[in-house]
Amino acid sequence: MNKEILKKGFSNLCTAKAMAELYEANFKLVSKYVHATSRGHEAIQTALGMQLLPQDYTFPYYRDDAMLLSFGLQPYDLMLQLLAKKEDPFSGGRTYYCHPSLKDDDKPKIPHQSSATGMQAIPATGVAMGMQYKELQDLDDKKLKDSPLVVCSLGDASVTEGEIAEAFQMAALKQMPILYLVQDNGWDISANAAETRAQNAFEYAQGFHGLEAISIDGANFIESYEAIEKVIATIRKERRPFLVHAKVPLLNHHTSGVRMEWYRDDLDEARSRDPYPVLKQQLLDNGFTSEEIDAIENSAKAKVERDFKKALKAEDPKPEDLFTHDFVPTSITEEKGIRSPEGADKVVMVDCALFAVEELMRKHKECLLYGQDVGGRLGGVFREAATLAQKFGDDRVFNTPIQEAFIVGSTVGMSAVGLKPIVEVQFADYIWPGLNQLFTEVSRSCYLSNGKWPVSMILRVPIGAYGSGGPYHSSSVESIITNIRGIKIAYPSNGADLKGLMKAAYYDPNPVVILEHKGLYWSKVPGTLTATSVEPSEDYVLPFGKAWVLQEIWKQEDVETLTIVTYGMGVHWAYNASGELDMRDQIEIIDLRTLYPLDEETIMASVKKTGKCLVITEEPSDNSFARALAGKIQEECFKYLDAPVMTIGSENMPAIPLNSTLEQTMIPSTKKVKSKIESLLNY
Repeated sequence: MNKEILKKGFSNLCTAKAMAELYEANFKLVSKYVHATSRGHEAIQTALGMQLLPQDYTFPYYRDDAMLLSFGLQPYDLMLQLLAKKEDPFSGGRTYYCHPSLKDDDKPKIPHQSSATGMQAIPATGVAMGMQYKELQDLDDKKLKDSPLVVCSLGDASVTEGEIAEAFQMAALKQMPILYLVQDNGWDISANAAETRAQNAFEYAQGFHGLEAISIDGANFIESYEAIEKVIATIRKERRPFLVHAKVPLLNHHTSGVRMEWYRDDLDEARSRDPYPVLKQQLLDNGFTSEEIDAIENSAKAKVERDFKKALKAEDPKPEDLFTHDFVPTSITEEKGIRSPEGADKVVMVDCALFAVEELMRKHKECLLYGQDVGGRLGGVFREAATLAQKFGDDRVFNTPIQEAFIVGSTVGMSAVGLKPIVEVQFADYIWPGLNQLFTEVSRSCYLSNGKWPVSMILRVPIGAYGSGGPYHSSSVESIITNIRGIKIAYPSNGADLKGLMKAAYYDPNPVVILEHKGLYWSKVPGTLTATSVEPSEDYVLPFGKAWVLQEIWKQEDVETLTIVTYGMGVHWAYNASGELDMRDQIEIIDLRTLYPLDEETIMASVKKTGKCLVITEEPSDNSFARALAGKIQEECFKYLDAPVMTIGSENMPAIPLNSTLEQTMIPSTKKVKSKIESLLNY
């Protein structure tokens, strides 16, 4: 083998080994924050990392410090994260050691990924899908000599995760340019392979037709380098997925908090497979002298020692550093464009969204739409994507398998390569498998990468009950979504708002969830004709965090007045109830439009004026977003109130029944809201 490659590989291995040994020697000092090391895995990680290019994307996991060193990162860089320092180049001291995120011009790109085992597979596959899309749409960089690829690094235990199957399925189905590196050391934490896995990753991959797999000795540097070299060359040329199953020993603790001597009974056998003496012998076999090898080792140790001393002196984050990079500022801060163009036709709410997406796709090749049944045959179960596949092609509007986790999590990777995905979960009831990705990867990426990798995506979620949808097509889930920090949430009540918010969401660099009530889509529910709108102009945008004051009233001393705070279907219940009571001059309705950011200023000003407040939701009200909002209003407006802030929502039952009588008994209605208004005004 080329001597320079051997020298560089050995130096990298020595550096990683020296770091592991230094951490162990200074265990009490460095274990304030948990860490893991690559000890035993260094050969395969180095062999792979040395062969990647700046245009490649990688998703290392928490044991991959040798891989990071092989990219050109210094021990000092990694130690800043080890010690959670302010200048940690990955996260600014926000996340664990070896949880990298990197956007350097001269190194492979590393989007954020979490500790959650195997969760990086879907975002990584999303990057590969994005690369493929850009090539199909002629958006790729033609100046590159070598086509880019994606590397997803996984531990063997993670391959039992269901989300791994979703990633493998899509990579194999669509033939994406991705390499899954599975480092198999035979252990989870204290559970070993024999008790947790029916087969290893190489055997598992055989079930995914189109995903080629090889198994190698990952503790042998030369074997690893040569195998990886062939795989990478194939992916760059043929643009198809591979899995490399690398058998390695684990020669250090699972993490600093879970010590190997507590449960391991195979340590002697593992040490017999140490990659370090193997590579050392390979250098001797290729003409290196013992003195040259000693010099490489000593240089690595000295470098590690110097960097550690320097890192210990580095500055810690300041308290104010907590409050940065939760979101990237958006350019959409004011309502612009024509909301009601003269001569334009009124259209139903679902068409306002459809036209908004069509206009965006026509203007931006980076915009694409995917999800279940949104492709050409159907155009969405609510026809919310009708004709789009025919107009823009099957590469831009396409069906996915039934994979909510992949639909949501792949947007992390798509966004990372500069695309803007609009994706859909078919019903709010089916969002649960996607919450792991939404919470763990999508919402935290900007904050935990210190602002480097915001996820720019739109997730559309049809929501709410009407027409006997039953327990699996009727749920309201906004309280769950609003408890995920790091995302923006819209819940419009009419078509014009939906179009304006959809446009604002597209130009927002942050992740956005749009909750779209199915009962308002076509205004089929009695009393919802006001959800139809004159279609706004193409340039109409409606900023997030700006509530709409519906039927604004003056402060009155001689009659009781009331503020109703609501959103979605609740706006129509409130409007119809106030009309039937002939109290539109006494009731001010606040249509929130967006649940995050929340227009607290408008809410509080109205309640201070009227003295009474009712919050309406379609969710069961106990432990809900609405009840929390009512509590906040009570806290801030207490001295202005003439009655407790009240809420009305669905009955607090586990699910919405199929039978229409039971459904109507459970959910709010104009009649129920009228009764609540009367009792509150008479309080």
